[in-house]
Amino acid sequence: MGRRQAPSQEDFTFVSPVVKYLLFIFNMIFWLISMVMVSIGIYARIVKHAETAMSYLTVDPAVLLMIVGVLMFLITFCGCVGSLRENICLLQTFSICLTVIFLLQLAAGVLGFVFSDKARGKVTDIINNAIVHYRDDLDLQNLIDFGQKEFSCCGGVTFRDWSQNMYFNCTPDNPSRERCSVPYSCCLLSKEEAIINTMCGHGMQDLEDVQADAFINTSGCIDKLVNWIHSNLFMLGGIALGLAIPQLVGILLSQILINQIKDQIELQNYNLQHRSDPWY
Repeated sequence: MGRRQAPSQEDFTFVSPVVKYLLFIFNMIFWLISMVMVSIGIYARIVKHAETAMSYLTVDPAVLLMIVGVLMFLITFCGCVGSLRENICLLQTFSICLTVIFLLQLAAGVLGFVFSDKARGKVTDIINNAIVHYRDDLDLQNLIDFGQKEFSCCGGVTFRDWSQNMYFNCTPDNPSRERCSVPYSCCLLSKEEAIINTMCGHGMQDLEDVQADAFINTSGCIDKLVNWIHSNLFMLGGIALGLAIPQLVGILLSQILINQIKDQIELQNYNLQHRSDPWY
């Protein structure tokens, strides 16, 4: 049998196939997710033919979904091609983008904690704007009703915030049949009731708080939301960590691959330099 030849120096590579293809698979997964997000966003815009329900809450989620999806598509595309082609420029772009996004998320969390009063004021404005447009969009209406039933609350700060809506407004000259009422989702509904009385909130704003408390939830949704956040800090922290870990993994893998590619380039330059040497 012939003697097995030892691998030559030119066959050696610093680039680990494990790191290379692990980074590729990592980016491929999020690349597919980004395409799904863009597709859902486009579908939502086509079906609605107008601003969606959440557009009254400052941002249209369909547009936001498309923007996030396109950005994720471009970033993960750089990661996919950069890892397969061992392109340092694309990998650096991928790593820098992930780092910037991670730092922005971290800054947003810190600013939200430090300026919690301003954040609360912004949330109040968003909820009040949603109350004003409650009857303008069926999806928005269903969203508000779901939130009020889920958190057992009514209105923003108090149930009387519903007077900001033109249909529930409590002024004497309001011709609406729902004058001084609140939505049925504010009512204390019994699970034993087979049929929901959608008029159970009729005239509740005319009552004193103590009287109304027997029929509806009088607590505002903002306080209930704040209490829910305080009670679920560990869960929210886990979600934030779950979002941060993939970003950190992507940054780490891309930096490892970049360093390996640089070492491989130095090795190739060294081999070329010594190959031209007649004494090599």
